[in-house]
Formats: sequence, structure tokens, C-alpha cells
Amino acid sequence: MSYSGLDIAIDFDGTCVTHEYPYMGRDIGAAPVLRELAERGHNLILYTMRSGNLEKDAVQWFKENGIPLYAVNSNPTQKKWTKSPKVHADLYIDDRTLGVPLIYSETTSHPYVDWVKVREWLVKEGFL
Repeated sequence: MSYSGLDIAIDFDGTCVTHEYPYMGRDIGAAPVLRELAERGHNLILYTMRSGNLEKDAVQWFKENGIPLYAVNSNPTQKKWTKSPKVHADLYIDDRTLGVPLIYSETTSHPYVDWVKVREWLVKEGFL
């Protein structure tokens, strides 16, 4: 089965970059996979605890990496059918999600998403 046009919520720290909040983490290979998802027609929603200037830094990371965002910390379509503050998405990619493949490194204080394995799963399941 092939999917397109889904709303996908993406965490930032530990998911797009290493977890070094409030600082900007290092590259972990998320950008190429996120660009592929966007090119496939999926709507990417940045779903982060960052706020203010720290949120702007995360949005800038997406711009610098050529990844279009559908929304930030909200799903514009859900306001039509719910008042819930939780972002509605068809898929969530987050380093704190049960089952997401992680890399544990002695050089970081927290594990971070293994984008090689995430991409393999996305391909296998028809998202890419």
C-alpha cells in the first residue's frame, strides 16, 4: 500500500537533531528523509516543546534544510472538528515514542532517532 497526503507530526530535539535543548543539536540525518516525505505529498507539522525564539530556531532549521512545514504546533484542519490542543496527525515521529528506533551514544546525554531505520520502515510501510 502506498500513502500520500498524510499529516505527520515531527518532534525536534532528539528527533531532527541531537537532544541538546535549549541549544541547537547536531545533525542526525533527518533532513533527507523529511524532504522525501514532503516530496511524496505528506504535510509535515513541527510538534515541539520549544517556544518563542527557540521555536523560531527550529523552524529556521527546517528552512535551511529545504523542508517545507505545513504547520507548527497545530494542525489547521482540526479546528473545524475539535477544540483539543493536541495536534492531530496520522503519524508521529518522536524520540519519545514507543517503538521508534534510537541511537544510544556515549557523546550525548539522551538517545536520538535512528533515521536509517526510520526510513527503512517508511519505505516498507509505503510512506516513501
